[in-house]
Amino acid sequence: MNLAQFPRRRYTAGFTPIEKLENLTRYLGGPDIYMKRDDLLGLAAGGNKTRKLEFLMADALEQRADTVITCGAVQSNHCRLTLAAAVKEGVKCQLVLEQRVPGSYNEDASGNNFLYNLMGVEKIYVVDGGSDVAGKMRAVADELIAKGRKPYISPGGGSNEIGALGYASCAQETLAQLFDMGVKVDNIVLTSGSAGTHAGFLTGIAGMNAGIPVTGIGINKGRDAQTESVYNLCVKLGDKLGLKTPVDKSDVIVFDDYIGDGYSRPTQGMVEAVKLLARTEAILLDPVYTGKAMHGMIDLIKKGILTGTVLFLHTGGSPALYAYQKEFM
Repeated sequence: MNLAQFPRRRYTAGFTPIEKLENLTRYLGGPDIYMKRDDLLGLAAGGNKTRKLEFLMADALEQRADTVITCGAVQSNHCRLTLAAAVKEGVKCQLVLEQRVPGSYNEDASGNNFLYNLMGVEKIYVVDGGSDVAGKMRAVADELIAKGRKPYISPGGGSNEIGALGYASCAQETLAQLFDMGVKVDNIVLTSGSAGTHAGFLTGIAGMNAGIPVTGIGINKGRDAQTESVYNLCVKLGDKLGLKTPVDKSDVIVFDDYIGDGYSRPTQGMVEAVKLLARTEAILLDPVYTGKAMHGMIDLIKKGILTGTVLFLHTGGSPALYAYQKEFM
């Protein structure tokens, strides 16, 4: 799996750490739980989208783009980090925010919304949930082209085969670290949302012939739909990488039991998981992604579905906590 063939920017110095969660392991009575700390990736407040943006921004710069356009929910970590990467590279950034919960956008909100403005986003467009967000981004791009500018559209979550290269790279990095640590992992757990992280990591595991199950905790779609999304992106990424041993559909593991009432809507299990990690390990999860994924992992451990040594991929997102304070008070 030769990732060096693809252009890449670097926004993080070195590898993100893997640490054993001694207190959480003790609290649950086993199994041994480790965490890959991708919340400590570079750019503003870190998170998994930084890895995707290393490849997406390299592609944008190769195309001589002067403006990056992307989309997400009103508290989107991807939008925050795309803006941060644009600031680093000296290009403009415009955002299309989707109110997936009706009436949820507040221009004075804290969390990621505050950071959009702090970092100087050029323009924000807000659309209703269920809108043709991709169409809106194309319309914004057309307006910029008419003004003589060169826009680049990055998909929601950075989740296409270019962005997913970031998590094929993360799989390589993780396996090298585990080998160096002398740790044998039996299960890997991560959040499964826009599919780029899940598909990228799973494809990387396949490309390295590691044979470690990767379990995705869904945060927006039902199991069947999410499985299709992840598998389809695995196929595209496998083709891009020229893998001789691509991902089989049976390798895509998704649990949809922890979504609750829908994307970004709090659940009691999420609140308890966020509090538990804060009070046992002093690690901040987020209310939309990693909080629900941690709830899922803990529940699957208690049910005996996840056994052996477990690695949890912390994909970041903690700035969104500050927009959900009332749920934790």
